[in-house]
Amino acid sequence: MRQSYGCFRMENMQFTAIVLMVLLTLKLLLLPGRVAANAVLNKARWLMTGCTVLLGVQFLLQLTLGLRNIGVTQAVMLNLVFFIPSSWLMSLAILYLQRQGRVTKFDKFIGVATWIAVIVILGIAAAIDGKPLLSGSKEIFHAEIIASILFACMQGHYAYRHTTNLRAMSNALHNYFDRNHDSALRWMQVGVGILVVLTLMVPAVIFVHNNLLALFCVSFFGGMFYLVDSFCSYSMSSAPARVREAEQSEELSINAEHDEEYAGEGIDTMQRVTFLVEDWLKKGRYLKTGVKLPVVAKSIGVPQYQLSTWLRNNDMKFSEWITELRIVEAKRILKKHPEWNNEAVAQHCGFNDRSYFQKKFKEVTGMSPADYIARL
Repeated sequence: MRQSYGCFRMENMQFTAIVLMVLLTLKLLLLPGRVAANAVLNKARWLMTGCTVLLGVQFLLQLTLGLRNIGVTQAVMLNLVFFIPSSWLMSLAILYLQRQGRVTKFDKFIGVATWIAVIVILGIAAAIDGKPLLSGSKEIFHAEIIASILFACMQGHYAYRHTTNLRAMSNALHNYFDRNHDSALRWMQVGVGILVVLTLMVPAVIFVHNNLLALFCVSFFGGMFYLVDSFCSYSMSSAPARVREAEQSEELSINAEHDEEYAGEGIDTMQRVTFLVEDWLKKGRYLKTGVKLPVVAKSIGVPQYQLSTWLRNNDMKFSEWITELRIVEAKRILKKHPEWNNEAVAQHCGFNDRSYFQKKFKEVTGMSPADYIARL
């Protein structure tokens, strides 16, 4: 009776997974036309669609063939054959977004190489044991362990690449805008963690197939929904354009800096930039809302790359520099006008909204504006 209940529960989870994959596939296919018009977003969309379709087929085969009823080994074999290319497509989709479509051949084909290696290993194991491919044996079991290790290595490579790219994207945003835009990238950070966790859980499912399997299924459902839904929200927002704008600015600054260094630019350039920056600060132009690095560089009267170099030499990012300047002004205003509310102080100091001002003020000073006034 218990076994029948377990099979019934597994069939329900498999059916739920099929329905989820169909819905996620439709969500990706029905994205607005402006997503299709963006080559990078469109490529990422089709890669994710390939992932959801493969997973849908995998769960459909699990359900129709009843592999979990036959034995866990056969089900795991099918999971590996489908999970590896699915994970590769999802990882590659995120990588395309991060690299604006500039993905290396190694990153593109490591998933294919891993999948082929797993197919070969499983095939050799099946040939050695002399049993049908979907029958359980020690050889197949050991082959699945090796395949899981290869899967983990592949996902480890992508996790490293994702993390490195996310750090570069975050730096570009901080070096371009006057406020923190990391929230636009948070879904990628969470998504990378989800892919790593699901990958690490795959070998565990080989050994245990009761409650741990149910936990894996729930984690898988939630993770896939989060990844696809977050991608759709991201692609329809202004975030991709902001990231692209910041990264293009970063590239221009780096290229210009290298060109000028090659031309033998004088060492006293940074002293000149310091003098012009001090003059700019006296005019209080950093209090204008929504300033960007190129606009500030033009206002100061220096090339963009020189301001970037000056900030880097002073171990500062543009957003952090502007924020600290505004917090100093906020402290001055709070002393001079303690009767002002946070909304008025935020507007005067160039913050977009009160909540962001309060958050940054506490990060810099360690206390809220109200606590700061109380300690005066």
